[in-house]
Order: sequence, then structure tokens, then C-alpha cells
Amino acid sequence: MADDFHKPTQYSGDKFDTFIGGEDPAQIVRMAHDTAHALIDRGRATEDPAVLQRLVSYTDEHGIDALAELWARSNPRTLPGALWRIYLMRVLIRQDPTGMAFLFQRGTEVLQTIDPVVAGATLPTGPDEITALADQILRGMFVGDFAVALDRAAAFCRVSGAGATSVADDTELTNPTRATELTARAARLAQTAAEFAASARLHRAGQLE
Repeated sequence: MADDFHKPTQYSGDKFDTFIGGEDPAQIVRMAHDTAHALIDRGRATEDPAVLQRLVSYTDEHGIDALAELWARSNPRTLPGALWRIYLMRVLIRQDPTGMAFLFQRGTEVLQTIDPVVAGATLPTGPDEITALADQILRGMFVGDFAVALDRAAAFCRVSGAGATSVADDTELTNPTRATELTARAARLAQTAAEFAASARLHRAGQLE
């Protein structure tokens, strides 16, 4: 993402682009992978709930800036790329829990798949439930099955994307600009879902670096 960040960051939901870092791309890649592995190792090595909560809520205190600088340019099918998208997803949900809950709830009503169950949100899903879901998914990167956390994130994106598409259809005649925005959001969510799912498969194969 090309925006300059200032704490607290309001991270726009319509951007998933690259971040300009240092001069040496190889060094940036190494740092991204080293920090991602260090963070996961720290979370999985502790049983202290306070430490886990600090890892989950890191962006609440520090903003998304530092993580963007470290991970935003990473390939989405890598550990830092997956972590970046998980943290970003949580930030976007917390910035607009009502709007995200509405899209997710609509998605559960129109999507005839198991994805709402996989995502694991309480139904019906309101702002409190969608915020709790974001924390649960991110916490799952540090405890339990890492690939399952990625699968839940992918399911969340698919459900929310289906909701965005449905709402776009409803508003196409009365508010075409809004419909276009929602259609674009649905496409981004579908892409991110595919990236999470690919990362989950790589992790199960021992190939998520």
C-alpha cells in the first residue's frame, strides 16, 4: 500500500498494494521472513495469555505502520505475506465492525457452502461477534493448528465477499457508485481468500517459508 501512515492508522479497505522499503530487495525479503518466524516462534513458545494478547493486539497500540514496512511487500504465499494479511484483516474489521459484520452476515445468508461454519463466527454476526472472530483467527496463528487459522481467514473472506456481491446487486440501480465499490471489494476478498487457502496448503506440506 502506497499511503503514508500516521498513528493511529486508518487503513483503507480498497488497497492491497506494495510498500516501498529499503534499497536492497534481498535484505527486505530476509528481514520479512526472519521477523515473521521470530514472531510465530515467540507466540508458540509461550503459554502466558498476556503475551499472546499483546501479539494479537499489537496494532491497537502501535498501528499497522511497522508491520507494513516489514511484510507488506512479501509474496502472499509466504509466512510474512500471510501474517500481513491476517493482521490487516483484523485492522480493517476493527475500523468498521458494523459494516464488516453486515457483509459477513449477508454472506452467510446467500452462500450455500460450509464457509460460515469454517470461519467460526457466532450467528447472527454483529459488530462484537465479528471483532471477536478477528481476534480468534489471529490468535490461531500462535496456538493450535496454523493451517486451520489460515483456512478460517480464507472462509471469512469468501463469506464477506459473497455478502459484498449480494449488497452490490441490491444497490446497483439506486447507488451504482456504491455497487461498483462493493463489487471491487468482493473481488479483493476473493483474491485474498485464495491466497490464504494457498498458504494453508503450503503449510500442511511444510513449504510455507
